[in-house]
Amino acid sequence: MPAPASPAQIAAALEKRVVGQREAVREMSVALAKKLARLRVGNILLIGSSGSGKTTLMRAVEELLASNPALALRSTVVRIHANVLGEEAEQGHPGEKLLRRLLERAREQLGPEAPVERLLEQATHGLVFVDEVDKIRSQVGGQANVAGIRAQEALLTLIENESVPFRLPDWAGGAAVNVDSSGLLFVCAGAFEGLYDAVYFRVTAGRDQGALKPVTVVDEDGRAREELQFSLRDWLKTEDLFEYGVSPQFLSRFDAVVLLEALSDEALTKILVEGSDSGLRQAQAYFSSFGCRLEITQDAARRIVHEAGRQPRLGARALKEVFRRIVGPLEFDPHAAAGPNGVVRIDLERVKQALARDRKAGAASTVSGWDQSFSG
Repeated sequence: MPAPASPAQIAAALEKRVVGQREAVREMSVALAKKLARLRVGNILLIGSSGSGKTTLMRAVEELLASNPALALRSTVVRIHANVLGEEAEQGHPGEKLLRRLLERAREQLGPEAPVERLLEQATHGLVFVDEVDKIRSQVGGQANVAGIRAQEALLTLIENESVPFRLPDWAGGAAVNVDSSGLLFVCAGAFEGLYDAVYFRVTAGRDQGALKPVTVVDEDGRAREELQFSLRDWLKTEDLFEYGVSPQFLSRFDAVVLLEALSDEALTKILVEGSDSGLRQAQAYFSSFGCRLEITQDAARRIVHEAGRQPRLGARALKEVFRRIVGPLEFDPHAAAGPNGVVRIDLERVKQALARDRKAGAASTVSGWDQSFSG
């Protein structure tokens, strides 16, 4: 594709892979457009439940940049787990592994003959994705989490420091240098497990009890009832993040805090049917390797999505798990599953049977567990 020149073009490219997260895509696209123009850009914090698309968004950005040599040379991209920064901080070398990774990635882009000064310039204008940043909270269960505190401090040093001590790898001479890391763009992401429940408690039974009012909804059969409709996006306060264990100094380094939305049935259906790395696409490739064709009916797809939707806070992960329960037994013997016409067909009846079988197996497992506990 031609080099994107605007956030709208970047967003269009990212949305080919990222489904149902319009705000996050737009925020990332603006930041990336500024970054590629070598303009100053604020860091981004992504908050979203497991399976909502945080990692998918990161990979989409990586693929977009890697697919176009002109873009790749304008930004080095690396991904690192937040806990790694904490481990390094404990050893007295905060950010060493990240800076080394950036330098090595720059070398891959510019070639082994590129001068060290040029490699450092490329590396220190890179894009850094930090996974599971919620794992470095400063407190857990009301107790100080020393490793988390050190990791946040290490990340703070990298985010804003113009002089970070760094020893070059042997292939770059091994000298001790100071690098300016203030030109890096950090995109930190985490599920922040427990945050949803903490905020919900605050507005329903905690200090803001009664703030969330019930609304009247009408069921399909015409019966009216009241229910609490809660969205973390509507009720999250900065203080909630502080109480979770994000220090004020750390949070202030993010210009944008973006909450990813729970995936709708429409989004889950699109992920299942059209997603480039969906379980369905992978299964179709598998059966194709045996000369068979895997098909799925619309009713079956809707039933799978409905089942996954029963676990809304697992998003696409729930979708993959449910589909796996359907297709798994068919993969053992593809030709037997396909029959004489070479087509493996997943219809509504097959989905219902698989789900019923799994529920029955789960119930039997529970009973067995009780028998074991009493027999012990």
